[in-house]
Amino acid sequence: MAIAIRKPDEIAKLAAAGEIVGKTLKYLQNLVKPGMTLSEIDALGEAYIRDHGAVPSFKGLYGFTGSVCTSLNEVCIHGVPDETVVKEGDILGLDIGTKLDGYFGDAAITMAVGKISPEDEALISCSKGALYHAIEVIKPGMRFKELTKILEDYITEAGFVPLRDYCGHGIGTKPHDEPNIPNYLEGKPNQGPKIKNGMVFCLEPMVCQKSGHPVLLEDQWSVISDDQLRTAHYEHQVAIVDGKAVILTEA
Repeated sequence: MAIAIRKPDEIAKLAAAGEIVGKTLKYLQNLVKPGMTLSEIDALGEAYIRDHGAVPSFKGLYGFTGSVCTSLNEVCIHGVPDETVVKEGDILGLDIGTKLDGYFGDAAITMAVGKISPEDEALISCSKGALYHAIEVIKPGMRFKELTKILEDYITEAGFVPLRDYCGHGIGTKPHDEPNIPNYLEGKPNQGPKIKNGMVFCLEPMVCQKSGHPVLLEDQWSVISDDQLRTAHYEHQVAIVDGKAVILTEA
């Protein structure tokens, strides 16, 4: 496994791509309201990305038709934008990728549409909390499997379970690169590659309620849990700089 070590100028380019992702997510979060369709949200996201000089990297990636993954309620990841209308009380995952100057950005949020239930608030809080907790404790010399265990422990201690078979990932001049970073541990945490200064990767806790077993829907993109309950997903792209994780995808 060859995990790239990025030079400062490369990290700066990744940060520029990532900043547009963060700004686009913030823009959409402030804009989305009941009555909008997923396709409208996708179009607004694509226009914002292009207006800021980047390309929506998800569009056409592996055949995906949208620019924004719009994952509604039970859909955890890879929701395809269509004419579905979002309603008061929904929760909506927005996952966005950009390409700028040959480098990629990638991040996601799960947001409330209007007022949501306390149960949905707890679900979203778990995904977001797991992400920021993991970022805070990252340090060079830690193994990626230790980081995976930290994510899994946070999720399970909050009473939820991680989605299986999908994971965070390295990123750079490709949208998905080494290493894969699951949210559940397989093997022992003291195995595998170590985190080093200059590495850039995406962490993305995907949180389910009772079962982490994934089910792929008929569109061959949208992934739900087989418990068919609501899910949440958060993601940031981070660079390891001077011994700590720096978020590249905050607005």
